Amino acid sequence: MGERQEAGLDEAFFALSHRSRRRLLRQLADGPQRVTDLARVHRVSLNSVSKHIAILERARLIERRVDGRDHFITLDPERLQAAEAWLDEYRRFWTVRLDNLVTLFQDKDKNR
Repeated sequence: MGERQEAGLDEAFFALSHRSRRRLLRQLADGPQRVTDLARVHRVSLNSVSKHIAILERARLIERRVDGRDHFITLDPERLQAAEAWLDEYRRFWTVRLDNLVTLFQDKDKNR
């Protein structure tokens, strides 16, 4: 994996590390939302939501469209898919090793 891809994963996992940002992404999975609507649902200040949105934007997990005074936020799942692919590599790694461990114990039980 290249340095640029690694940096992108760092940004994505940092953005995902906060519960409020994960909740925002979950809400955005239903479709584009205005920043004010996101703040209202999460019962936090507009300033707080704006800071979380800025982090999600830097990680390129969301996109912002401005229409007059309204800012519409849309989920961009591409970076999430890259993070999922990275996690899948390790899931496969551990699945094989755990399967081997189960087989080892089963063989040991058969030889008793």
